[in-house]
Amino acid sequence: MLEHIKETVIRLVKSRMFIASVVFCVLFAILVQRVFYLQIVKGESYLNDYKLQIQKTKEVQGTRGRILDRNGTVLADNVLAYSVTIEDNGDYDTTAQKNKELNATVRSVIDIIEKNGDSIINSFGIVLNDSGEYEFSTEGTARLRFIADIFGYATIDKLSEKQKNYTADDIIHYLCTDKTYGYGIDEEKYEKADVLKLVNIRYAISLNKYRKYIATTIATNVSDTTVAEIMENQGELTGVSIEESSIRQYNNSKYFASIIGYTGQISQEEYNALSEKEKKSYSLTDIVGKAGIEKSMDSTLQGEKGETRIYVNNVGKVIDSEKVTEAKAGNDVYLSIDADLQVAAYNILEEKLAAILLSKMVNRLDYDRSKVTDADAIVIPVGDVYNAFFKNQIIDTGRFAKSNAGATEKRVLEIYSQNEEAAISSVLSELQNENGTAYKDLSDRMQAYLDYVVDTLLTENSKILVKDRIDTNDEMYLAWKNEETISVNRYLSYAISKNWIDTSRLTDYLEGDASYSSASEIYQAIIQYVGDILSDDGAFEKIIYEYMIKEGKITGSQVCRILFEQNILKYNEKQYNQLSSGSLNPYNFIRSKIESLEITPGELGLEPCTGSIVITDPNTGQVRAMVSYPGYDNNRLANTMDSDYFAQLNSMTSSPLYNKATQEKTAPGSTYKPLVSVAGLTEGVIGTGTAISCTGIFDKISPIARCWIYPGSHGSLNVVSAIQHSCNDFFYEVGYRLGTSGNEYNDAYGIERLQKYAEEFGLGDTTGLEITESEPKISDSDVVRSSIGQGTNNYTTAGLSRYISAVANGGVVYNLSLFEKTTDVNGKLVKDYEPEIRNQVEGVADSTWTAVHNGMRRMVTSTSTFNGLGNFELYGKTGTAQQSKTHPNHGLFVGFTGRQGEKDIAFAIRIANGYNSTYPSEIGRDIVRYYYGLDEKDEIVTGHAASLGTVVSGD
Repeated sequence: MLEHIKETVIRLVKSRMFIASVVFCVLFAILVQRVFYLQIVKGESYLNDYKLQIQKTKEVQGTRGRILDRNGTVLADNVLAYSVTIEDNGDYDTTAQKNKELNATVRSVIDIIEKNGDSIINSFGIVLNDSGEYEFSTEGTARLRFIADIFGYATIDKLSEKQKNYTADDIIHYLCTDKTYGYGIDEEKYEKADVLKLVNIRYAISLNKYRKYIATTIATNVSDTTVAEIMENQGELTGVSIEESSIRQYNNSKYFASIIGYTGQISQEEYNALSEKEKKSYSLTDIVGKAGIEKSMDSTLQGEKGETRIYVNNVGKVIDSEKVTEAKAGNDVYLSIDADLQVAAYNILEEKLAAILLSKMVNRLDYDRSKVTDADAIVIPVGDVYNAFFKNQIIDTGRFAKSNAGATEKRVLEIYSQNEEAAISSVLSELQNENGTAYKDLSDRMQAYLDYVVDTLLTENSKILVKDRIDTNDEMYLAWKNEETISVNRYLSYAISKNWIDTSRLTDYLEGDASYSSASEIYQAIIQYVGDILSDDGAFEKIIYEYMIKEGKITGSQVCRILFEQNILKYNEKQYNQLSSGSLNPYNFIRSKIESLEITPGELGLEPCTGSIVITDPNTGQVRAMVSYPGYDNNRLANTMDSDYFAQLNSMTSSPLYNKATQEKTAPGSTYKPLVSVAGLTEGVIGTGTAISCTGIFDKISPIARCWIYPGSHGSLNVVSAIQHSCNDFFYEVGYRLGTSGNEYNDAYGIERLQKYAEEFGLGDTTGLEITESEPKISDSDVVRSSIGQGTNNYTTAGLSRYISAVANGGVVYNLSLFEKTTDVNGKLVKDYEPEIRNQVEGVADSTWTAVHNGMRRMVTSTSTFNGLGNFELYGKTGTAQQSKTHPNHGLFVGFTGRQGEKDIAFAIRIANGYNSTYPSEIGRDIVRYYYGLDEKDEIVTGHAASLGTVVSGD
C-alpha cells in the first residue's frame, strides 16, 4: 500500500500537473479533516450526507440588563430556560409541499408540548372569545397596525378600506387559504382553537422568512419532559430544536408592572420609527422594551450583539457553529423606587378599596342610578358583583359545555341556552315588526339588546350602518336617539331610504347584486345578518347574563358555586355544599371573599376599583413609590406575549394596562387650594390676616356657587383656617378678586392670573417621568370655580405630586425621575442621575409658605382620621372632585411630612370614584405609619379589607 502511494507521488512530481495536484490534496485533506471532526469529535453522522458546506453568520443578542430598586432589590432579571424552536430552512418543490410538511411538523410539535403540560407561544393578534369565535385582541389603531403587519405594510395608511374592515374571521381565512401568502391550512379539518394555534406559529415563522437560519420560538420555559421528547423525535421534526435561552422574569410583578412594563419582539412599526443610526443596532428579530422602563431605557438595557458563524449543508441543516464575537450584557438600571414602600402602598390601597366596596354593597340584584340625587348615596347591588364575574371574563363560560364541567356550570348553561334563544327571538321580532314598540316603551333588557344591535353590531363592528353618512340633525334620527319615540324597525328602514346603510357589507346575505337590491331585500339581509351573528356573539352573551342575574334567573348561589368549580376560589367542600343547600347566604359568602381579598376590587371592576399613589422626595424630585391599581402580571406579556391574557386585560373594566398614576386625569378638587392661596397672597388680593366671611352661598356670579357646608356656614376665616376647613366660599372670593381689576370683574383676567401660578407649579406640562404621561389641562374658564379645583382643571396623580412637592419645599419645582443610577454588569457606575430643577416659583414671601403650611398642618391635627399620629409632623389637604350625578365623586389627598424643619416625603393619592376624600386620607395616614414605623407592619398592612373610619364632612 505504501509503495503504491510512493510511486503515485513520484509520477505526479514528474508530471506537469504537480502544482494542481498539491492544491487538490491539500483541499481534500481539509475536507476529510472537517468530516472526521464532525463524525468523531462532535458525535454526528455526516459522512453519508455531507456534500457541501455553506457558511453564514448569525447575530446573538446580549443578555438584557437588570432593573433594581434603590436598595438593590431585583425587580427584572433574566433566567435560563429551554425553548422549542423551528427553522424554516427546507427546500421545497412547491408551496403546497412546503405547507403540507411544515404544518405537519408544527402540528406534531404542538401535540408534544401540550401533552406535557406546556404551552405554545400565543402572541398572535387574534384570540378566541368566550363563545369560541375569533376576535381581535386589540381595537382601534392597534387593530389596524396588526392588519397592516399581516399584509406586510409599513404603515396603516397603505391599507385599503376593505382591508381596514377585515374581521378576525377574514384574517384567519386569508392566512389559511391565500394562494400566494396562505399557509394551506384546511379550516374544515380542525377545530378553531387548533386552526388558531397553527396560524399563530406559521405567522411567527413567516416574520423570519427573509432571514434564513434564524429560529422561530414555538414555546419558552418548557419542562424537561418536553425537552426529552423533542430530542427523541428530532429526526422526524425537521428544523425543530431545543435551545437554551434567556427569558425575562419579573419579581412581584403586579406591584411594579405599571412602572417597568414588559419586553417583546420588535414590531415593523417600531423598527421603522428608529433612526438610521439606531437601525444598525436593531434587527426585526430583536426582543425590545414594549412599555414602561423597559421601553424608555431599552438602549441602556440592550447590551451589544455578538456573532456566531454557522455551517449548513446543502439541504439547509445546521451542522456546526462557532462564536466569532462575544455578546455583551446590557447595563443594570437602579430605580429611585423603594420596593418595600411600593408593595406596602399598593396593599394599603387595595385593602381600602375593598373596604369601600363592602361599605357600599347591598343585598339586592339591581339598582337604578338615574334617580340618584347625591353621589355619596350610590350603592353597589350584589347583582353587579355577580355580573362582574361574567363581564370581566373571570368566569370562563366556554367551560360550561366541556365534558369536565361541574354540575352548576352545566345547569347554568341550560338556563342560558333557553334565555339566549328567547333573546335572539325577541330582537328579531322587534326588527321584523313594522308596528314595533317605541324604544322608550321597551323594557330595560330589550333596550340593552337593541342598543347593542344598532350601536355596536351594525355601527361599530360591521359598519353596515355608516356613522359618517348619518345626518345627526335629521328628525327621524333624533326621534330614535334622543326622543326615543320610534321603533327600531322604523329607524333602520328610514336609514336604508337615506342611504345610511353600506349594502356592500351585506353581500353574503343578499341575493344577486347588492347595488340593485330593493329596500325590503336589504332590510331582510340585515335581519339575517343580526340573527347569524348574535347566536355566537360573546359581547351579546354578556348582556344576556347581566339581565339573567338582574332578573334572578341565575342565582347568587349558582355564581358562587361556579367560582369553586372553576378553581377561581380554592375549593371548599363544606362551603360548596352549604351554598347548594341554602344554609350559606351567597351575599354573606361573597362579602367574606372580598374582605379576605380572595376576590379583589381590580378583578370586579366596580366603582371604586382603581387608585393611584405617587410618593416623592421633595428635595430631589425622585420618586419613592408610584402605585397604579390594579396591577397585572407582566411575565405573561414579556418574551412572547400571551394574547389571550392581553385581550382579557384590555376588556377588564378596571383597565389594568392604563397607568392610573401617570395617565388618568381628574379635577384636583380642593387639593388645589394651597396653590390658590399662594396666588391670592402673592398677587395681593388677600393678606395672611384677611378675613372673609362664609355664608354658605357665593352669589357674586351666576349661577350661584355653594360651599360644601351649605346650608350651614363657616363664618369668618383667614387663609390658614380656610385651608384647614377647606372653605369653598373663601376660595370663591379669592378667585373673584383675582378676576377683578378696579371695580370690574373679568373672568378671563382672573383665569390668566391663576394659570400663571399653575404653570409655575409645573401643572402646565408633564412631570418629566421616564414613562408615558398624559398631558395636563389647566382650567381655561370660570376662575371662581377653578379656584376650588373644578373648572376644566385636569391633572394626573404624578402632576399633583410634583405640585405638592414644590409646596413642601418652598417653591422648587423638580422634574420627577424614576432613576437612581445605572451600572455595568460588574457593578461599576455608568451614570448617576442628578435632580433636575424645572423652575423656582418666583416672588413668594416666606410668610406665604408659612401660612399655607400652617393651614395644611391644622387640617391634619383637627381631623379625627389622623388621630394616633401624635405630634408627628404631617401636612395635608383633602380633595373631592365631582364626575357626574350617577357616578361617585373622586377622592384625593395630598400632603408631605417633616422633621426638624426638613421635608422628608411628599405624596398625592387618588381613588377614582372613591366617594370622598376620607378614604385617601386614611391611605395617606397609613403610608406615614408604615414609612416611619409608627406601628407594627402587620397592623398596617393586614391582608384583608381595611376598617373604615368615620366619614369626615368637607372636601
